[in-house]
Amino acid sequence: EVITEITKLGKVGHAFKADVSSAQETQVLHDELKKAFGKIDILINNAGVWDASPIEQISVDQYHRVFDVNVKGVIATTVAALPLIPEGGRIVNISSVAAKSSMPGMSVYSASKAALDALTRIWAQELGARKITVNGVAPGTTVSDMFHAAIPADQHEGLSEKTALGRLGEPSDIAAVVAFLASADGAWITGQTITADGGLNA
Repeated sequence: EVITEITKLGKVGHAFKADVSSAQETQVLHDELKKAFGKIDILINNAGVWDASPIEQISVDQYHRVFDVNVKGVIATTVAALPLIPEGGRIVNISSVAAKSSMPGMSVYSASKAALDALTRIWAQELGARKITVNGVAPGTTVSDMFHAAIPADQHEGLSEKTALGRLGEPSDIAAVVAFLASADGAWITGQTITADGGLNA
């Protein structure tokens, strides 16, 4: 669907598939990208999974399922991409307001996003010499497949009322912040995680 939309705009798009929790698949993905484009100007680490359980019900399997995608996947993807990212490139990691929240049942997911924020800060220092910026975007409650799978419909209105702007976030709200960080206008920002939650009062 994305490629179709790109084509309608008169542009050329390519789609590649990989399981980011697999370092082997990630490397194959970047080998394909190298053949197709030769470089990666902008890397957006957006793959993520959500799971919630109180501490009494947390399993090691749950931890692996969440961290393999949300943390290991980001590390594997970024490490594989680095040789293809030129000086002045951009890396944007999609975090979550959950990284700093204290919501019961969200410990494993929140910890995975807090780890992502730490990676963002440190990678910005390590890659600064190459003029590569590394930033994060932390969405609040945003309408997405994950949102619909996690939040019952009868709770949607209550969540809207918790934001200063009185509505749920849309993917386009988050995309606008990502686009800013990836643009020339975001060149002086690095090591930051920007919250985009419509003024969430959780």
